[in-house]
Amino acid sequence: MFDNQADRVSVVGPDGEFLWAFGRPGEGPGEFRGADGLAVMRDGRAVLADYGHRAYHIFGANGSFERMVRMAPEPGAVTITDILPDPGGEAIFSAVGAQTLSAGGITRGSGRHTSRPVERITITGEGATKDTVAEGWLPPGSLRPVKVFGPRMLTGVLPDGSVAFSDSSAYAIKIARPGAGVWRVLRRPFRPIRVTNRVIEAETERRVRVWEAEGVPPTIINGVNVRTGSPREEVMRTLDLFGFFEEVSIVRGLRTGWDGEIWVRRHGEEPGDNAGPIDVLTMDGRYIGTYPAGEVALPAAFGPDGLVAFIERDEMDVRYVVVKRLRGR
Repeated sequence: MFDNQADRVSVVGPDGEFLWAFGRPGEGPGEFRGADGLAVMRDGRAVLADYGHRAYHIFGANGSFERMVRMAPEPGAVTITDILPDPGGEAIFSAVGAQTLSAGGITRGSGRHTSRPVERITITGEGATKDTVAEGWLPPGSLRPVKVFGPRMLTGVLPDGSVAFSDSSAYAIKIARPGAGVWRVLRRPFRPIRVTNRVIEAETERRVRVWEAEGVPPTIINGVNVRTGSPREEVMRTLDLFGFFEEVSIVRGLRTGWDGEIWVRRHGEEPGDNAGPIDVLTMDGRYIGTYPAGEVALPAAFGPDGLVAFIERDEMDVRYVVVKRLRGR
């Protein structure tokens, strides 16, 4: 578990017992200047991306620092998204346009993307090398901000080194292999809802209700909260900034397990509900079943022998990790 506020990785045993911790802020090898994103290999080694060092830290299964690997050169800021472990242990995967964890380290030049590529990043040498596994679709416009209801770039890695990803508003899970690209698409009989004025009004009112119940989240710039309007004013300002996509994207989350199961979370009864039912598919397209909305969360991570980890919050809104074993394992 990586705590990016404390710059510390904690390792816990199967029985929940604390084993050891490693990592700390600093300038030297194995010390963090802007680390985020953690990938754990099947042999227990850990890889962390660090935009301050513009490098990847690699730690052994016992927490000992092994080496740093320079990131592949690229123009503009270093953007860290989720990094996913290659089952073979020689690489990590990431996707342009996936949810940003952190960014920094701006350099000269900038790149303009025409797609959202899924990339395999080899980390066996002194410097990382990137290869594009597949070109994910980029809706018209730029990577950021993503329009309301717009398609997210969601990825997961399968046991044979293939990648499952979703890049459109449809229920179409694409399977791609390094060197071959997309070779299979898994579909289910769902169609995206058109975004009408009624849908926009309903989503606006839903967000106003949420902000009235929870309070307007502050935006602090130079120590000053720049959000001073009413919940309705702030919601309208946000929606004007982002805009609406033409369809309500079906897929809201995607994870892949150690044995090749693909977990796909759909939107709920309301278009803005991200916690809908979860379908479980195999990598060859077989439908296993569906968890109804609210029965189970989308796992944060998977382990061997059916182990799954969930991130939950207590009554004080403090996050903690729960590990369970799937039935039938």
